[in-house]
Parts: sequence; C-alpha cells; structure tokens
Amino acid sequence: MKVWQEIIARAVTVAAAAAMIIADVPEARAHCDTLDGPVVAAARLALEKGDVTPALKWVGKDSEPEIRAAFARTLAVRTKGPEARELADMYFFETLVRIHRAGEGAPFTGLKPAGGGVGPAVEAADKALETGSVEAVVKLVTGDVGAGIRQRFARVLETRKRADDSVAAGREYVEAYVEYVHYVERLHDDASGIAPQGDGDHASRPAHQHGD
Repeated sequence: MKVWQEIIARAVTVAAAAAMIIADVPEARAHCDTLDGPVVAAARLALEKGDVTPALKWVGKDSEPEIRAAFARTLAVRTKGPEARELADMYFFETLVRIHRAGEGAPFTGLKPAGGGVGPAVEAADKALETGSVEAVVKLVTGDVGAGIRQRFARVLETRKRADDSVAAGREYVEAYVEYVHYVERLHDDASGIAPQGDGDHASRPAHQHGD
C-alpha cells in the first residue's frame, strides 16, 4: 500500500472516531486533544506555512523526528486533492496530539470536536491570555477552592460530633476527615509546585501520614 493510501486509511479511522465522540462527548480535563485546542491550532499553522516549526514546541526533542516525518508525508498527500488534503490534515493533527499527550503521560482516545469537553477553568485560563489579565481566573479558582474546603471542613465537624457513638459513625468521621485533609494537602501541593508521585500521590517527598 502506498504511503498516501496508508495515511488516508488511518485518517478515515480517526475521523470516524471523532464522529462517535461528537455523539457522546464525555467531560474532559484538558483541551489539548480538541480540534480547536492549541495543539491542533499549531498543526494548522504549520501546514498553512509549509513549515513544521510551529508544531514542534508541543513535543519533546526525542519525538521531533516522528513529527517531521508525519509532516512530510502529510504535505505529500495534500497534493492529491481536496478530500485527500482533509484526511491528511486530520492524520497530522492526530499524530501531533497523540505524541503530545504521550509526553504528558496522558492517554489519547482520539480527537474531540471543537468546543467539546472544555470546562470553565480552561476557558477562563485561555481567555486570560487573550485579554492579558488573569484576575478572572484567580477569582474563579479561589472561589471554588474556598467552597470546597469549607464544605469538607463542615462535614468533618458534623461527623466528629457523633464519631464515638458507634463504629459506623466513627468510620463516617474518618472518611470525612481523610477527604478533607487530603483535599487541602493536594491543593497546597499544587499551589506550591510540589511534584506528584508517579502513581498520583506525592512522590517527591515522604507522604504525610494521618491518624497513625
């Protein structure tokens, strides 16, 4: 099978997956895998300019050869006609996003439709870059963080009142306490730049033990 035929076949698969996602889009935590996200925007710019450079910043140095090769194949296939051009572009988008996600240690399940799965925090963060002011982001995040802490704190105080009434009541208190403390610790670690452990919990330092 010729290279351009392989690219078209793969792009058709990607397009079909995207169509399925449009029908049932789960809530996502990031937007680097959306068709209107910054990674695909860089890919589009690279294709428009005929220069892969704008796309390379989204991958590590070790992955650069793979992106360069995919870009060269895409440029070759784009000359085959409008349909081939569209499918070749999708192939390059998918390749760049997949490798970028792998570099983050995140799974890639296909490109998501434009506007899909982007929460208010991401929207606010991107908007701040457009306006040059981050105050709306700070207000949004600190408001939600404060509400989250207060909610968990209130539950701990309430369950502690009856923690000694029974084993079940004690366990309810412990569950509330652990959730509260870990929530606060997680927020503080993120805010202070402490790197998480490989399995998701505090690898860069000894874990705090509560209730020993």
